[in-house]
Amino acid sequence: MFSTSQWKLAFRAFISDKAATAGMLIIIGALFVALFAQWIAPYDPNGVAEGSSRLSPPGTDGHLLGTDQQGRDIVSRLIYGTQTSLVSAVIPVLISAVISIVLGIIAGYYQGWIGNAIMRVMDVFFAFPAVLLAIAIAAILGPGLLNVIIAMIIVRIPYMTRVVYTDTLQESQKEYIEAAKSFGVSKLEIMFKQILPNVLPSLIVYSTTIAGVTIITVAGLSFIGLGVQPPNPDWGRMASEGSDVLMQGHAYVTFLPGFAILLLSFAFSMVGDGLRNALDPHERSKVKKKERTEERIQKLA
Repeated sequence: MFSTSQWKLAFRAFISDKAATAGMLIIIGALFVALFAQWIAPYDPNGVAEGSSRLSPPGTDGHLLGTDQQGRDIVSRLIYGTQTSLVSAVIPVLISAVISIVLGIIAGYYQGWIGNAIMRVMDVFFAFPAVLLAIAIAAILGPGLLNVIIAMIIVRIPYMTRVVYTDTLQESQKEYIEAAKSFGVSKLEIMFKQILPNVLPSLIVYSTTIAGVTIITVAGLSFIGLGVQPPNPDWGRMASEGSDVLMQGHAYVTFLPGFAILLLSFAFSMVGDGLRNALDPHERSKVKKKERTEERIQKLA
């Protein structure tokens, strides 16, 4: 079980990773932009500013990154689109993680017919590629952000449940679980007080990484018309609309939202990699040795 000192050591290992720290700063910056979008955005994202023209190049008519086909400010739409991207990435992952914890721990601890029943249902979802399954569910539910979030929750649950299930199987066979059973500790307490803290690190790492993939998937759904509907700003929808003028010398209309999608998803991936290394006992021991070496050098100095 992770102690307070181990979590502190993991935190120090994380911040020592420059790539992970950079990714975290990007995510924090995106969160700041999303929360204060109405004060940061220079124009109404769905309106046409006075004196603006359609497809103005970046830096003209008072528009830093230009305007789209409707004459709307791209910077403002990118800023408001951050809200959609973060909501569609974080909410499905959080809800899926909570559901997966319950399903995975129960399946891994009880095994037998209960565990087999849960995991066989998960296997049904594994039979379909995640992206195609998300498209199918979103198409059935209809376009819209809420339906996309529901689709992503359904798609992510099997993968997260598998992670929790695998770790629970390993933990349930360890001596501290056998000791808890011998002392008459209830099954619920064993599952959610003894096992849960030890399966959380793997789930946190996986959830962070999968959040980046979710951003790309949701943007793809919006690109094909199954996500956020116009005129609401969304990076995937903006890229789709920009593709109509891509070959007319206005590549920036598609490139800018595409770059935003890539940057934010890559940031989540970097944070996920950093968390994986920070939560690895070998990496934590390296950080501890380094700190001890630095302390000895300071004493000698």
